[in-house]
Amino acid sequence: MTIRLVAMDLDDTLLRDDWTISPRVVKAIQKAQAQGVKMTIATGRMPISTRPYAEQLRVDVPIITYHGAMIQQVLSREILFRRVIPSALAAQIVEHVTKLGIYGQVYLKDRVVAPKLNEWSREYSRIASVHIEEADLSVLLSQEPEGVEKILLIAEESVLDQLTPSLNQCYGEKVHITKSKPHFLEITDCSVNKGVALAALAKRFGIAQQDVMAIGDSFNDLEMIQYAGVGVAMGNARSEIKEQADFVTFSNEEDGVAEAIERYVLRIDA
Repeated sequence: MTIRLVAMDLDDTLLRDDWTISPRVVKAIQKAQAQGVKMTIATGRMPISTRPYAEQLRVDVPIITYHGAMIQQVLSREILFRRVIPSALAAQIVEHVTKLGIYGQVYLKDRVVAPKLNEWSREYSRIASVHIEEADLSVLLSQEPEGVEKILLIAEESVLDQLTPSLNQCYGEKVHITKSKPHFLEITDCSVNKGVALAALAKRFGIAQQDVMAIGDSFNDLEMIQYAGVGVAMGNARSEIKEQADFVTFSNEEDGVAEAIERYVLRIDA
C-alpha cells in the first residue's frame, strides 16, 4: 500500500479551532505534494469558503465541496461535477422546517441565502467568512430552474436529533441527510456524499482505493473514511466515527492531520 491521494475534511480536522492551519500541517501537506502525492479538501462548505485554504496549501487537485455535491478545480473554478436538490423538493423541505420554526439556509453555487438573518446566520457567516443573502426562499426556489446544492438547518443538537427521523421518513429516499457539527444538519441530493466524490476523484486519477487516505471527524466524513484504504479519524472526532476508522490520530488542536500524513504518507516513523 502506497498512499497516492489524501482527502482532508476542513472544519475540526484540517483547521484548528481558530480556523487556521498549523505550520506543521502545512509543512506535512507540502512535503507530501513534493513527493507526488495528490492532496485535496473534502468539505461540506461552499467553494468560495474553501478556496482560500486550498490556495494557501497550493492544492492543484479538484476540491470536494457541499459534501460531494460539487467537485471543482481550484484555480480555473471549472465545475467537474454538480448535483443539486431539485427546486420543487428543496421548496417542500424548506416549507416543512420553517413551519417547525427551524432556521434553514440554501446554497446555489457560491451563494448562500436565508429567509431572515438571525444569530444562527451571523455565527455561520463568521465561521465560514461568507456573506449570507436575505430573501423569500419560496420565491427564490420558484425562480431557480435547476435546484440547490445544499440545505443547511441550524439548531440545538437535541432539536436536530428529534427532527432527523421525520425528515428521513419524508425525504430519505430523495436526499442525503448528515451532520457536520452538532448543530448543523446538512441536506444534499441522495446520490452524493464525500465517499462517492472521493471514489470518483480516485478513478479520475487512476488511483486504487487501497492507495487513498481520508481524514475527518464527523458524520459527514463517515462515507469517505469507510471508502478509503486508510480511513483516519481525528482525536476530537465523534466516537461513532472513531469506531469506523482504521486509525485515530491526534486532535485538530494537536496537528492530527500532520501526524496522519507523517505516519502513512511520508512514513517518518517507519
